Amino acid sequence: MTLEQLRIFVGVAEREHVTRAAEALNVTQSAASGAIAALEARHGVPLFHRVGRGIELTEAGRMFLDEARAVLGQAAHAELVLSEYGGLQRGTLRLVASQTIASYWLPPRLAAFHVRHPQIAVELAIDNSEGAARRVLDGAAELGFVEGMIDEPALAHWVVGTDPMVLVGHADAGHVDEDWLRRANWIVREQGSGTRSTFEDVLRMRGFDPGGLNVTMTLPSNEAVRTAVEAGAGVAVLSRLVVARALKAGDLVELPLGLPDRPFHALRHKERYRTRAADALTDLIKEQAK
Repeated sequence: MTLEQLRIFVGVAEREHVTRAAEALNVTQSAASGAIAALEARHGVPLFHRVGRGIELTEAGRMFLDEARAVLGQAAHAELVLSEYGGLQRGTLRLVASQTIASYWLPPRLAAFHVRHPQIAVELAIDNSEGAARRVLDGAAELGFVEGMIDEPALAHWVVGTDPMVLVGHADAGHVDEDWLRRANWIVREQGSGTRSTFEDVLRMRGFDPGGLNVTMTLPSNEAVRTAVEAGAGVAVLSRLVVARALKAGDLVELPLGLPDRPFHALRHKERYRTRAADALTDLIKEQAK
């Protein structure tokens, strides 16, 4: 069993598609298929169900995925420790962020980081808040950036920014009260999304059960939600970063709900080695926040 086989297995498992995984990992489809076949043959355990043209993890595959991620995370950690001997002259900083942060808030900060440290490669993965925390726990990412609160004792977390949340629709709705909240057609992100959990927490604090919302669509990205609202399919709560251009262009209307700003949190494993590159990025973010 090699690290390359594990890397390919994780890539295929996350995408449930051999060809897409091979393209993302920059290997041939035959090499990806061969790596999976070698793992299955060596241990006599099927890792995937072949269903038509698609594949799905078996029970053994799901259990093995957690272990494979942990091994790859440990290997990446070992590589980071060695790269530290070269200071900030080389190395790779692995990050994970939730969609809003990765698409809107983090890129300008990464651009500034690259200007200061051009020899440090940055790899950014995108996941929802729960998935991002899992990657930091597994060691697949050294730093995570999320919107929702993460209750995990092994992770240190601190506020790195704030984000205004707004209720938007395709047309003006007039007065927004509890009856309106129940009647409206809601378009929301998936469970585990920081955007969704923040909105639901606000509703609970105001004495409104989120289960009373008429959710007509659950979509996997901010952009999908925004586009559906622009098409008149319903209303949604999103980050102002996501809807700023649409509001300015008149494609969306901000509705009066009076939502508080939500914090953006950084995550780091309390017991893993802290690299200079990660410290340099967090220092830069602190500087820009002043």
